[in-house]
Amino acid sequence: MARTFLRRLTRRLEPYVDRITENPWVRRYAPALTEPDLWHLNRRSSARAVAIGLFSGLIPGPIQVLGAVGLSILFRAHFPLAAITTLYTNPLTIVPLYVVAYQYGELFIPGAKVAELHPPPFSWSHDYMFEILHWMVQLGKPLALGLALLALTLAALGWIAVRVSWRCHTVWAWRRRARLRHAAPV
Repeated sequence: MARTFLRRLTRRLEPYVDRITENPWVRRYAPALTEPDLWHLNRRSSARAVAIGLFSGLIPGPIQVLGAVGLSILFRAHFPLAAITTLYTNPLTIVPLYVVAYQYGELFIPGAKVAELHPPPFSWSHDYMFEILHWMVQLGKPLALGLALLALTLAALGWIAVRVSWRCHTVWAWRRRARLRHAAPV
């Protein structure tokens, strides 16, 4: 179901892709954007895109989508999917993810304890982002190591999940076609 939605969406975007990749400025200054894997969903580019999106989602700051696009071009992954995948981090999920990352990093740096593991209470004020930043700086090395390890772990799990689910869907489709072929009257 999700695959057919993505396929319909990408087919609807194909004229725009052609218009973008045939632009003389793109051909001259950004020839990497004409790579077919950046624009077409297949099992390899989709798995790479999800892994890149999950990895880039934990990049601190608002440059997650730019990081995903850059890594997608570098690793020839479907960059719209990678950019969309970074959206699992948002103001409501980033703090629990950073707490998990801190605890993950603390497994490898056991001596570093922080007095206040709980983040500041959420508020819609402008100062909230500065409070979160100050809280993250206090967490230090365990947070930095934990973010890197959590990003790599999520990327690996995302890549495996896409590859396995794509394979299961393919096998299911093959078996379904075989059943329909054998059940059809000759």
